[in-house]
Amino acid sequence: MALIDNLIGATGKWVANSDSNATLASPLAWLRKTGGYSAVNRIIGMSIPFATRNRFGVEELRPGYVKAKIRLKGNKNHFGSLYAGAYFLVAEIPGGVLTLFDLGPSYTPILKEMTLQFLQPANSDVTVEFSLPPETVEEILTDADNTGRAKFSLEGQLHDQEGNHVATSIAHYRVRKQGFKPTD
Repeated sequence: MALIDNLIGATGKWVANSDSNATLASPLAWLRKTGGYSAVNRIIGMSIPFATRNRFGVEELRPGYVKAKIRLKGNKNHFGSLYAGAYFLVAEIPGGVLTLFDLGPSYTPILKEMTLQFLQPANSDVTVEFSLPPETVEEILTDADNTGRAKFSLEGQLHDQEGNHVATSIAHYRVRKQGFKPTD
């Protein structure tokens, strides 16, 4: 785990110092950004190979924000739309990504509960965006530093490629601080 923790820490700094709006008009900034996202997706694939096999990917990451996508290809159900499990995958992993990259590898995210409300079938790739305001990140850090754990929730709207709102997710996470020892 030490190697993964070091990779997460280094990649988090790399991505945080990248310009998320960089385009090919600034090739070095664009390479830094896209290389950072590629590294994030490789780390996810190393930690959760299931995510890579199902074509999950982080599309954008910056402090307090993540946008992820799941591809329809390879994730179709019996009537050709996105399989329910793929919705869960794209709605669950970004909470861990936000936690690891905003709090650091010393804080382990654990999904405690998640609900998904399906609104309409998705016949294309699906994206979701999540954000954690700086105040919430500070609250999580304070609670975890003082008690060894903290909790937070994320609500996301999943959209197909046409922008249709196809599902809503609510995920409840707990964060544990590694090596926490209460002080008396």
